[in-house]
Amino acid sequence: MMHQEKYDKYAIFAHGGKQYQAIEGKTLALEKIDGNDGDKVEFDSVLFRKLGENSFEVGQPTLEGTISATIVKQTKDPKVIVFKFKRRTKGRVKNSHRQQKTIVRIDTI
Repeated sequence: MMHQEKYDKYAIFAHGGKQYQAIEGKTLALEKIDGNDGDKVEFDSVLFRKLGENSFEVGQPTLEGTISATIVKQTKDPKVIVFKFKRRTKGRVKNSHRQQKTIVRIDTI
């Protein structure tokens, strides 16, 4: 069974068709964001925010305010090999792909 940490203050936001949990001081690997190391970015599609023990904000569909973060580095995922094969016809195609990622550190929620 996996141990899950509890946080009193966090937010859920959407970026690139996915949802992420933002905790102040933590780092996240997101889909590629244009920018250099040290640049500030803001995410405005905040879906949920927990500010205390019994303090919640739920967006319908989004909340006011933004989540600010700093770009730590630009990187790539490990290489994925795509191999297609058609039997009896010598049909073989080998491709590969490396998805670009951006590592960000959450500053404020």
